[in-house]
Amino acid sequence: MGKKVRISAIKRNNQKRTKLTRQGKIKTQRHKPAKTHVQKAVTSHPESIEEEEESDHGQDLMDMVEEDDLNFLREAISNKSYHLLKEVHLNERGDVRRKEKSKGRTNEEMFEEMYESDMSRIIEGKGTEKVRMLLPTKTRNGVVEKRLISECNDRDAETRSNEVHNRVQTEDCMEMETLLRPMFQNEEKNENAGPVSVIELVACREQLLRSKRLKIGLLSSSLLEAPELKSENFRALLELMEETDPQVWITVRKLATVSLLEVFKDLLPSYNILQSQEEGVKLKKSTLALRDHETTLLSNYKRYLQKLEKMSGVLRKKRGDTRQLKQHEIELGELSVTCLCDLLTTHPYFNYSVNIASFLIPLLDNKHQFVREYVAKCISRVFEQDKRIELSLTIVRKLNQYIKLKAHSVHPQVVTVLLSLRIKDVNLDKEKEDETKQRKLMSHKQRILALSKRERKKNKKLEQVERELLETKAEENKLSKEKLLTEITGIVFTVYFRILKQAPNSKILSICLEGLAKFAHCINLEFYQDLMTAIDQLMEHGNPSLRDQLHCIQCVFIILSGQGSALNLDPYRFYVHLYKNLLNIHCGKTQSETEILIKTLLQVLIHRRKRIARDRLTAFIKRIAIVTLQSQHNVAASILAIIKQSLQLGKAADVLLDTDCSTGDGFYQPELQEPECCNADRSALWELAALQRHYHSTVQKLARNVAWGVPSTGEGSLPPEIAKLSPEQLYIDFDPTGVVFKPAVPVPKPTKSTGSLTTHRFINSDFEDYINTIINNELPKAGCIDYYKAINS
Repeated sequence: MGKKVRISAIKRNNQKRTKLTRQGKIKTQRHKPAKTHVQKAVTSHPESIEEEEESDHGQDLMDMVEEDDLNFLREAISNKSYHLLKEVHLNERGDVRRKEKSKGRTNEEMFEEMYESDMSRIIEGKGTEKVRMLLPTKTRNGVVEKRLISECNDRDAETRSNEVHNRVQTEDCMEMETLLRPMFQNEEKNENAGPVSVIELVACREQLLRSKRLKIGLLSSSLLEAPELKSENFRALLELMEETDPQVWITVRKLATVSLLEVFKDLLPSYNILQSQEEGVKLKKSTLALRDHETTLLSNYKRYLQKLEKMSGVLRKKRGDTRQLKQHEIELGELSVTCLCDLLTTHPYFNYSVNIASFLIPLLDNKHQFVREYVAKCISRVFEQDKRIELSLTIVRKLNQYIKLKAHSVHPQVVTVLLSLRIKDVNLDKEKEDETKQRKLMSHKQRILALSKRERKKNKKLEQVERELLETKAEENKLSKEKLLTEITGIVFTVYFRILKQAPNSKILSICLEGLAKFAHCINLEFYQDLMTAIDQLMEHGNPSLRDQLHCIQCVFIILSGQGSALNLDPYRFYVHLYKNLLNIHCGKTQSETEILIKTLLQVLIHRRKRIARDRLTAFIKRIAIVTLQSQHNVAASILAIIKQSLQLGKAADVLLDTDCSTGDGFYQPELQEPECCNADRSALWELAALQRHYHSTVQKLARNVAWGVPSTGEGSLPPEIAKLSPEQLYIDFDPTGVVFKPAVPVPKPTKSTGSLTTHRFINSDFEDYINTIINNELPKAGCIDYYKAINS
């Protein structure tokens, strides 16, 4: 057996302690308390006592020194003339007693002795100066010695003491600044550095803002990288939305709000999270982790929405609230509204989307234009992009309730958003037809079950009927969407009819009429007669504007061009309203109504061409040709395209291309407001001659094509790229709103003036003499002509 290695007790104790620590029976202390060294009382050695008793305290040495030398040494010690003798005290005992005394002294006594020695050195160096010592200062780097030196002059003593005192305070402040700089940097600058300039304040604010911005960026980026692990960052970012630092609180709140918006836009799923949890059901670990993450995400999203509603609540003033909002409050409110709108358009099917929509609807009636426009844009996008139609139905219901609650005294923006609904081919009468068809199928199935006796025939017929039912169920999603759209359409027309009957003089009437004109093809047949009667009364007695009249006319003709064509109604009064309003449209203030005019003329002259009389058609073509001379080139091109289509679809208007107006009775009277009584067939389209010299090349080509009788090929025909465009496309493609001509208009060539008047040839010589008489003789001195007097003479 080998020799057993001996281990010291300390090592064995350490091994045992390590083993117990690994087993968890002993907890290790990370921060051990500092050991305090207790100074042991020094006991005098018995031998030293004996030596002290035997010593004669240097009496033999004193006997050996002469009396003169002894007196000199006494005077030197008392006056401290020599540095060697400055610490010698005559009353003290020998070296042994000095050592014993130094062992029992405290630190304070040692510091006092050090400063006494420093005082003596300064006195030796300065000689004539007076030295006053100050107490030392303990710092982290050690003891800082302080002293005050002043001259013997009494006048300067006080001044120097103040200067040194200030110097000592400055040194103390510098020491504190080094210790507390990371925590109280701004406060030290304001208190110790004196007055601070504006540039320093801006620099300090920029530095603080940079740190906040970096913090927000790090929190957001780490949250996007690992949302399951960094869910605590939500709390930190939400706290930054309530920043209270007066220097940067507005900017920090904005940055935190926008950062959380981008985070939620990336993290939120496209489905609705169910908040109910089944009890007693065991789930997988991954499922539990996903559910916990969704719960955390949903709770933080709810807190974020609550903070946004609180910030934007300042924009929703209650009745009687007269307080003035500050600019930063308005800015934060507008920012929160934009965040809510972005969340609604990005995730319309996530939780709380209905709550967001309900909160945003009253903001359509807000007094701030930016808020109204942004919320209207958001709701319009929801209407255009909503595929499930459920959220659109909820918003339309809320709008109907709000308009009814406000008694139609709302901003037009509230009703304008309804124009963005995707109501195109909704047939309100189709629901009854589907119910009837479904009822027939079910009755057929029951009849087969009751009448069939053989199993083979019965099964065969049952399979066929079941197949038909399955085909019907396959379109369940489509039918549900159509049902929702039907309900939306019914609510929209309820809003429009209520405005038309109860608030005909309100500011939202124009938007109501525009909506009726856009969705008129979806109205039930049973409402056509009442609607046309209400519109006729409005135009006769309501004194509507030009735009409202055009919307009324457009609505009536859209109704009559669709399902209303089966109705026995005479729209003659609406023809008259349109005919007398045509000349009121020009390229000035009424330029915005030209788009409505183009759509209405298409309904009147093209879609209802078989129901319009010849005299009425020629009167309308003649008047709209006059309108082209006072309109922009895109309007002139679209009107010429309508005239071209009218000439192609029928020969009733060919008489306007004949310049020989000798046939027939009477003459053309353009001032009459009755289209059938103005004798338009006694005139011609003289406007085409002027339009062929138009500044726009497309108008020139269209006018030339109409003047040549609308040929498809040969001389006077149109290029294919222009011939295939409809009147509406011509209006849009050649729109000069961007101050850009398409194609570019060439610069007109300069004309050379000959310097002489153009000579005229007169068929009748008497008329020539009369003109010469008027020009030469009858001109008065004032420069004006009395034509009545000249003709009578």
